[in-house]
Amino acid sequence: MAPRANWKGYLKLSLVSCAVALYPASSSSSRVSFNTLNRQTGNKVKRIYVDPDTGEEVPGEDQVKGYAVAKNAYVLVEDDEFDAVKIESTHTVDIEKFVPRSEIDPRYMDAPYYIAPDDRVAQEAFAVIREAMRDSGMVALARVVIARRERILMIEPWDKGLLGTVLRYRYEVRDAAAYFEDIPDLAIPAEMKDLAHVIVDRKAGHWDPAEFEDRYETAVVEMLRSKQAGAPAVEAAAAPRPQNVVNLMDALRKSLETERAAVAEARPKPIAASKSRATTKEKAPAPAKAKGSARKRG
Repeated sequence: MAPRANWKGYLKLSLVSCAVALYPASSSSSRVSFNTLNRQTGNKVKRIYVDPDTGEEVPGEDQVKGYAVAKNAYVLVEDDEFDAVKIESTHTVDIEKFVPRSEIDPRYMDAPYYIAPDDRVAQEAFAVIREAMRDSGMVALARVVIARRERILMIEPWDKGLLGTVLRYRYEVRDAAAYFEDIPDLAIPAEMKDLAHVIVDRKAGHWDPAEFEDRYETAVVEMLRSKQAGAPAVEAAAAPRPQNVVNLMDALRKSLETERAAVAEARPKPIAASKSRATTKEKAPAPAKAKGSARKRG
């Protein structure tokens, strides 16, 4: 089944443009989902909109968006009025500038999208824009309207296509100062830092998403399988809660010992040398006894 595009329009770089489609690059569909049921009947319940004054259900055709301008006072906005609000980025991803990717604050990054040409005619222009970006070593900043909101889009080459990452606006990112202002500036002893550096070095590796599993999701799935099979639920032992370290130096030393033990445990065991067999001289077989009774001397 072909992927379904969330948005279709044009990618534009100055006077060069091409038809493109945006596809979500992430998904949550594989997560375990639950329905809300009536505990008494076991039936799935549904949400309904009710007028608080009349107590009656409001059908879909009578539901309308409203913007609050005062208490219990709203400006009503119809769907066709939303559709009438059109700006250039409604159907065009217009690249405004190129910047070094290192300048993009990771706090601003939100949802990723794959960007691909939408028809064969667009492929050449798409490739030109992609390769020009690849050669520049920078990412593009553009604007696009998705779900009735204009979004900032960071665009970069990705394999044979482009990756667009929606960026948050400045007002959507909280300033860190309010959260970190009470953290004092401390003088850390060199020995402590050295021990911490050793632990970091021993834990150093490379990013591999396959190494990480949603262990909570796995535990929920196992619980559901047990319940479905009629087995009693098994309550896992609660993990001990971490506490503040009283003696930091001792904790660092013990951490280092633990890491060393883990490395030693993971190291391949050497093949044990075969024990040399002790050579023993074979005993000469005892001479066979003469058969028959000895003759009596006369």
